[in-house]
Amino acid sequence: MNKLVRYAAPVVILAAGFGGYSFLHWAKPEPEKKTEAPRPMSVFVETVRKTDATLEVRTEGEVRAATAVEIVSQIPGRVVSVSDEFVEGGRVEPGVSLVEIEPVDYQLALSQAQARVAEAEVSLQTAIAVADVARKQLRDAANASDLALKKPQVAEARARLEAAQADLRQAELNLSRTSIALPFTGRLVSTSVDVGQYVSPGVSLGKAFATDRVEVRLALTDNHLASLNLPIGFVAEPGEGLDVTFSAQVAGREHLWFGKLVRLDASIDPATRMLYGVAELERPYDQNRSEFGMPMAVGLYVSAEIQGNDVESVAVIPRDALRAGNKVYVVNQDGKLEIRDVIVRHSSPQRAVIAAGLENEDRVVVSSIRNAIPGMALNAMEYSVDQSSIAGRQQTEPTGS
Repeated sequence: MNKLVRYAAPVVILAAGFGGYSFLHWAKPEPEKKTEAPRPMSVFVETVRKTDATLEVRTEGEVRAATAVEIVSQIPGRVVSVSDEFVEGGRVEPGVSLVEIEPVDYQLALSQAQARVAEAEVSLQTAIAVADVARKQLRDAANASDLALKKPQVAEARARLEAAQADLRQAELNLSRTSIALPFTGRLVSTSVDVGQYVSPGVSLGKAFATDRVEVRLALTDNHLASLNLPIGFVAEPGEGLDVTFSAQVAGREHLWFGKLVRLDASIDPATRMLYGVAELERPYDQNRSEFGMPMAVGLYVSAEIQGNDVESVAVIPRDALRAGNKVYVVNQDGKLEIRDVIVRHSSPQRAVIAAGLENEDRVVVSSIRNAIPGMALNAMEYSVDQSSIAGRQQTEPTGS
């Protein structure tokens, strides 16, 4: 019996201790749980201030010459000289000879034509004299015929003189064509003839363009057309047109030139479904260079900003603030997110012009918000120029939890 008690006593004590611990743990009151509100997400905002604005259409295109020609000879012959400027990039002055074709054959042809004219003049004078004699002899004849009066002979002699004079003009023209020149100031693009080479009529001797005016053909969407408020087929009056600012990076610098949009195509391109307009710049190589002295050269690819319609009482916001589906995130007075539907009047890579959906003093969000939910708490920070490099990157999240 004593032996049983000695072994059972420790077991009873352990069981009693475990039971007491379990009771105390079960009876312990649960600690009060505290629910923490989520911290507001920090976002950059810009305050809306309605204003009048000028819509700007941004597009791009390649500069091309308004006048570009292929230089050809109108007569056959051997080239006896070329101008020192007859090289790629050479200057062209109006009426200054670029290529000379051997003139001897054409000088001889001119002399022969002059001789034929002199001969025809003598023949005409003789025919007139003979006709005068016949008229006097037949003065008393009642019904003298034209043949008897030598009228056909006079007409024939006069016709031969006119033909000889036409041949003379042609010979003079051919001789003048031995000197090949252009009627405008310009530059040479290419040359393909040299001294000693025989040329035929219509064969290309080179290419050149006039430097008095260049054009840029610009692609315009339907939205662009609405912002410009111009009809298809528009043609500006001389000296008129919408202002255009051209820009391009050349030699490590940003250059600006100022021209005019002067016309729109009369039809829409069936391949691209876009309308094309033409902007012009006068005197790009001398008077209208950029402030750094750079011409808007033919072949340069430029951006173009066209000044379009003037609109009143609109909200102009950063383009990053306009979301997919024409929606804008707004932080209300309670610091909560509102998602607004807006009517977009115009948009560009830098800004959006909102016609309806925003009011003065609205704070629009320019930062990216993932999984935006109406009513979520936001900590608004005023957007500034210094923050633009941050707010402009859609993939960057502002600080938040």
